[in-house]
Amino acid sequence: MNTTLQHSILTIATAVLTTVAFVATPVSAKDREKAGKHSNRATTTSAAAAASLLGSIPEQSPAPKPGQHDSKPGVAWKTVGGTVKEIHGETYTVEDYDGRQMKVHVGQGTKRLRGNKKVGDTIRAEITHGGFANSIQ
Repeated sequence: MNTTLQHSILTIATAVLTTVAFVATPVSAKDREKAGKHSNRATTTSAAAAASLLGSIPEQSPAPKPGQHDSKPGVAWKTVGGTVKEIHGETYTVEDYDGRQMKVHVGQGTKRLRGNKKVGDTIRAEITHGGFANSIQ
C-alpha cells in the first residue's frame, strides 16, 4: 500500500477510536457508579480525571459579598460600557446603555487607555466579578 494511504487510514482509525473512547467513558462511568453503590470503591469525578490527565485546574476565588469590591485585577467577568455619572475617589458610578447604574472600582492595577476619565465621559471597562476594572477606556 502507498505510505500516504496508510498514514490516512491510521489517522482516521485514531480519530474514530478517540471519539469512541470519549463517548464510551461517560457511559461506563455511569455503569460503574450504579454498580458501585453497593461497594466501598470511590468514583472519580470527571474534573478530577481531567486534572490528573492535564495537570492542575486553576482555582477561582469566590465572588465578593454584596457591598464589597475587588481591590486588585483578577479574572475578567464581563465588559461594561456607559457614561460616568459620579467619581468618588477610586469608585466610578457608571450608567450603562439600559439606564442601570453600577459601581466600578478603578485602582492602581487598572490599565487606563486614553487617559483619565471625568464625569460625563463614555467608557468601556473590563471588570472582575467584584467590580474592579482590569482596564478602562
